[in-house]
Amino acid sequence: MDIVLADDQDDVRSALRLILEDQPGLRVSSEACRADELLPAVSGLHDGVVILDWELPGLRPHDVLRVLAVTRPGVRVIAISGLPEARHEALDAGVDAFVSKCDPPEELLRVVHAVTGG
Repeated sequence: MDIVLADDQDDVRSALRLILEDQPGLRVSSEACRADELLPAVSGLHDGVVILDWELPGLRPHDVLRVLAVTRPGVRVIAISGLPEARHEALDAGVDAFVSKCDPPEELLRVVHAVTGG
């Protein structure tokens, strides 16, 4: 399963990559550190997962979700945030799942497998 990481913090993207690529069948295919990099990063993704920092600089997350729904309807979106209280806003906006950056790595893996049916 291809995964695109979208987070403005290099250390967060590196940690996510290590966690995800340690799992059989998961591959980080692209990364974005700003919203304007996200759409080119998902251009080759027909299904798969975008792990989206809910506070990604440069574009409102609601706008990102609308564009992804039209251009990449098979892609699942997991919102992540250092603000656990962002969960309700993200889920109401239409993400497939939410993970707090404070959650243990096992929670992220559980959610990735849940949204991909694996």
